[in-house]
Amino acid sequence: MSDLLRSAPLLDIENATVYRGGSRILDNINIHIADGEHVAIVGPNGSGKSTLIKLITKQLYPYAGKGENAKVEIFGRDRWDIFELRSHLGILSNDLQQDYTSDDSLIAADVVISGFFASRGIPGHRKVTDDMISAAEKALKLAGGETLTNRKLAELSTGEARRVLIARALVTDPRALMLDEPTAGLDIIARRHFLQSIRTIAEHHKTVLLVTHHVEEIIPEIVRVILMKNGKVFRDGPKNELLTETVLTDLYEEPISVYQQGPFFSATSVTLDPLPRRAGAGG
Repeated sequence: MSDLLRSAPLLDIENATVYRGGSRILDNINIHIADGEHVAIVGPNGSGKSTLIKLITKQLYPYAGKGENAKVEIFGRDRWDIFELRSHLGILSNDLQQDYTSDDSLIAADVVISGFFASRGIPGHRKVTDDMISAAEKALKLAGGETLTNRKLAELSTGEARRVLIARALVTDPRALMLDEPTAGLDIIARRHFLQSIRTIAEHHKTVLLVTHHVEEIIPEIVRVILMKNGKVFRDGPKNELLTETVLTDLYEEPISVYQQGPFFSATSVTLDPLPRRAGAGG
């Protein structure tokens, strides 16, 4: 890795505006995330989180109409070969999992190794080395999936498959891991185990960038929160200052209650009506 990549921030976005289908989806975004800084990006549906992910992963590019200085730099560079970027920024999304689990021939170990080739499986013309196999075993262990090596991905539970795909994102030893709604589809127990795995990864000096609309997913290692609303950065600052009833009520535009249990936060709408009782139900 070059000295520039080692010293550069994870993310440096300035004056970035994105249009899709004639609509402005992101409006003059400015975000700076230092290397090693664990950050959560939080916002309601439609706030621009998904578009921001595509901007970071170079699937979209900013519109420079606000001036010539719009930029999106990842590790100090504004131009990346997508395959090269994947070796520095591991990505886990629900869409990726759906793509992999739809193929009932893929073995977990091969899925992890495929991260070296940025491919869905192992290309027939590519050679798998002993170092790759060793790295895959190490990544599976770090993700808590060491017992899944020889199992088919399509036969795993949602939580187990997610561990395998975390290992795939980690196999190239990236500097950072970006998680897009990572606990979608997980039950309460699977979510707890999954979040513990993310905490372990954060402790192993991997920068964690979590994109979510669930406050409960924000692990204690994350100390900074960026709140998105209507395609803009609504607030940006320390977690303890932004995860409050006042701020989240302004964000969601309805009353929100916030609870803290130890280092974890949770939030809920206080205007939700209780479920109607069935006729004749006792109680």
